[in-house]
Amino acid sequence: MGESQITALALHYVGNQANDEPFVLSKKLFALDKDMNLLLTDWFLSAFKSEERYRFHDDIDLNYNRVYRLVANMFDNPDGFFDYSVDLATFLYENCEHPKIKGGDFYAVRFSGQSVGTEGCDAIGLFKIENKDTFLTVEPDTDGFDICQEQGVNIKKMDKGCLIFNHEREEGFYVSVVDNTNRSEAAYWVDDFLHVVRRQDAYFQTENALAMCRNYLAEQLPTDFEVSRADQVDMLNRSLNFFQKQPKFELQTFEQQVMEQPEVISKFDEYRRRYQDERQLRLEDSFDVNPTAVKKQTRAFKSVIKLDKNFHIYIHGSRDLVEQGEDAHGKFYKLYYKEES
Repeated sequence: MGESQITALALHYVGNQANDEPFVLSKKLFALDKDMNLLLTDWFLSAFKSEERYRFHDDIDLNYNRVYRLVANMFDNPDGFFDYSVDLATFLYENCEHPKIKGGDFYAVRFSGQSVGTEGCDAIGLFKIENKDTFLTVEPDTDGFDICQEQGVNIKKMDKGCLIFNHEREEGFYVSVVDNTNRSEAAYWVDDFLHVVRRQDAYFQTENALAMCRNYLAEQLPTDFEVSRADQVDMLNRSLNFFQKQPKFELQTFEQQVMEQPEVISKFDEYRRRYQDERQLRLEDSFDVNPTAVKKQTRAFKSVIKLDKNFHIYIHGSRDLVEQGEDAHGKFYKLYYKEES
């Protein structure tokens, strides 16, 4: 499989119809020389850093999802790429109704040389650039130099984008999404225009299982049982360590190693079922652990005990090296260690 490159590119301008902004369609595909192809390919593809993956969705039938249907046509009928790009731009314009949505340049791009796993495939990219930056240009003149300012696109940034791989079409394609301006009024890109939902893959399972475990141990456990902060931090650490060290999550093994006590396991199971029902998601009892999702969730696991406003104790290792007590001076912690640094 060769390097990724752009094989077709259409560019239109999609304004905000609620603000009477223009909707401007170009008349043909954009012609690219080799250098511009390389530059734009790197800009478009480098925006997709996350391993979160999505799929197109519709509550009734997948074929009612307009972007899914048009992208499928783009894959099947390359000669009609430009006409389908016009249909996509028109549909996007129809969804730009909130007065705070910014107008912007809309790119429809076809890439060759893409892959999902070991399988090679083409991909379709859809991008909307809403923000322009100010750049300074310095030009020589008769007296020395002239400094001018220009408005342009920063190719180190991407406002909104999606990359649709020609893979698993029946499930809604394999889709990666970027939305760096996703305020509440701007959710139209993911929800209204693309209408995609998360794929329940290993990344999804790992991310949500970790979030559920953290929520239970940090928030619900002290309600269900009388537990010291040191024991609570220890269980949080053991929970995170399980995901960091085990290539595969097995619910029963996890509960035995982290929750340990039957009554705690029972309460955890109740919470797990309630957590899924409230969020309308399904957590599998067994799945491959995704290391990137673990790394992302690690920052949410707080292994610190705050003592008044005087001390913070960070516990990263064995619970056996920490003792609690109380004497005439007040409550105390006793810490055992071999070396200090």
